[in-house]
Amino acid sequence: MQNCPAIVAVGRTKFGEFYGKEPEKLIEEAWLAASNECSIERKDLEACYMSDCFLPITNKLGLEEGFLSELTELHVPMEVTRSFSAALLTACHAIQAGVYNTVLVGGIEKMTDRWDKIRDDLMLLDDPWSYYAGGTPESNHELMLRAYIKKHNIQSEDLDKLNTALAQVSVKNHANATKNKYAQFQRKITVEQVLSARKAAHKPLGLFDFAPVSDGASALILTSEKVAKELTDKPVYVLGCGSATDYLNYPAREDLSHFVAAELAMKNAVQMAKVNPWDLRVIEIYDQSTVMEMVSLEDMGFCQPGTAWNSIHESYQTGQTCYEIGGKKIFVNTDGGLKANGNPLGATGGAQIFEIYRQLRGEAGERQVTSEKGLPRLGGVLEFEGFGTKAYVSILGEKKDEQ
Repeated sequence: MQNCPAIVAVGRTKFGEFYGKEPEKLIEEAWLAASNECSIERKDLEACYMSDCFLPITNKLGLEEGFLSELTELHVPMEVTRSFSAALLTACHAIQAGVYNTVLVGGIEKMTDRWDKIRDDLMLLDDPWSYYAGGTPESNHELMLRAYIKKHNIQSEDLDKLNTALAQVSVKNHANATKNKYAQFQRKITVEQVLSARKAAHKPLGLFDFAPVSDGASALILTSEKVAKELTDKPVYVLGCGSATDYLNYPAREDLSHFVAAELAMKNAVQMAKVNPWDLRVIEIYDQSTVMEMVSLEDMGFCQPGTAWNSIHESYQTGQTCYEIGGKKIFVNTDGGLKANGNPLGATGGAQIFEIYRQLRGEAGERQVTSEKGLPRLGGVLEFEGFGTKAYVSILGEKKDEQ
């Protein structure tokens, strides 16, 4: 990638339920945290790209660009997208084209301000056909699980192992979140708790299988390669970005057992970055449910179709906190994932990138991934809009000439 965009600073808030905080307070906190990491000030920003999904609904903010202009006291170009990864992709294109050298990418959501209606809003926007048929935000996840089991003919003891593996995904993410001061849920859970919640709900997935409704903000500063080298000796480059789409109506898709958009986005990203999926040591997966983490391992090329559940189950029999697949280890959702870190839609992708940035720079504290080769050199982020309707994969790390 020519004129490779680089992340020089990141910032975020804690995720949770912040009824008493206005959206501007959250995004300001995230921006200031990023600004304090380098010598970039507001006057240095040439453009801003912001993401949110529900602010016009939850907080009656129409022209979010004007809201951001008022907050930063800037009159530079500003654009709004639905997801952080979309904002990052747009900013990367501008940097590559030489239009800007320094931009702010931010994400904000205040979902709990509309707590009584947010679940209806989620389902209506994700899949209106299923919504009018009586579907809930959880229903498509359960349909995908059933389709996955049927397609791969998983029965008897294997089915028990699959159900346990999904519970282990949740347990792992909660354990990781206990080491993350920004996480919404900083407490451990057990496999038994996950299974009991399913039993109480009389459903294949229960309370502990889904990510929460959250508030929060995240931000990063993206610069050209030249500017990055002037600001820091440890820039994290955006080496590859891939995106793909699928039908809005989930039941109308050809294959309900996985996300074709994620598969295509991953192929595009690794091709641009000129890396192999297994070159990525740490990845952040968009686990709105435990099923999504399992399926995404296959869509991203780490597991063969229909085998991820077995890899997860075998990995945790040895007490590992990573997945060992074909003799290789990969660390997934080291910050707790959406499940425990939280899921304020517009800011979620920023928190995923925040975690990979920290891991690659050796700044992840107790969560830090290391090996005999030292710190990880490459990491990846998978973010969705809707229920797999749009997928974005970003590959971050060192440039080959600097490794």
